[in-house]
Amino acid sequence: MSVESSQERLIRRGAIYPIVTAGAVVMLFPLLWTLSTSLKTIDQVTTLRIDLIPHPIAWWNYIDLFHVAPVLRYLRNTMVVVAASMFGGVVVCSFIGYGFARVSFRGRELLFMILLSTMMLPGVVQLIPLFVIFDRLGWTGTFLPLVVPRLLGHNPFYIFLLRQFFRSVPMELSDAARIDGCSEFCIWWRVVMPISKPVLAAIAIFSFQYAWNDFLSPLVYLGSNQKLWTLALGLNAFRSFEGQQTSTHYLMAMSVLMIIPVLIVFAIGQREFVRGVVMSGIRG
Repeated sequence: MSVESSQERLIRRGAIYPIVTAGAVVMLFPLLWTLSTSLKTIDQVTTLRIDLIPHPIAWWNYIDLFHVAPVLRYLRNTMVVVAASMFGGVVVCSFIGYGFARVSFRGRELLFMILLSTMMLPGVVQLIPLFVIFDRLGWTGTFLPLVVPRLLGHNPFYIFLLRQFFRSVPMELSDAARIDGCSEFCIWWRVVMPISKPVLAAIAIFSFQYAWNDFLSPLVYLGSNQKLWTLALGLNAFRSFEGQQTSTHYLMAMSVLMIIPVLIVFAIGQREFVRGVVMSGIRG
């Protein structure tokens, strides 16, 4: 009977692996095509032949890219937004989530339900009211609309995820810390945060990816101020610099440069990321 079960498993795996492999190839083909095009010359790009491995391989496209566009300035501007997003997501949202999960106060559940209700509003619906507010504050054309809301923990989903995780932490740890004279801030920082690395890693990855790939917010609030453009805006406006039409191979090279950091961050924190998302749903 064990032999039959092992044979069934082999047959099942033999049927599943080709399907999974085919799906992986389909999903990876656009990425491979982007990488291949970024290593082609302009003549190879315009040809009708499909060559995933170009000959010759134009590695110099990535060097020329920094002369064609101010990539380093775009990168610096993007990192400012990313740093604000990660700080607000990891530190500020965790502090708010701790309050909803571990501190009893009047109206806590009602306030939390109001917070969750904001997740049901599409971002496009909030776009015009937020723009009017920031414009009257004189913030448009600056980093402030992109940085300040993120520093204040603007994403209710992060708060929800952290709150769910903090509710799974045994209350005995907090009680023991209170007996030792710790305040709520001290318990949050020294007791709860060190054992919350999985969910914090998940929030950090979410924050990084969202801020790194964000296109709409910089487009609306930064406008035509090219000195403040992020990588997403620079990639979109990469068609023309100094009156010269930018070629497709440079466009793909910049796309690859935008993809690589996201892949690296996810590869480093994928284990903690999965643990954080799974463990956040243990306790409601």
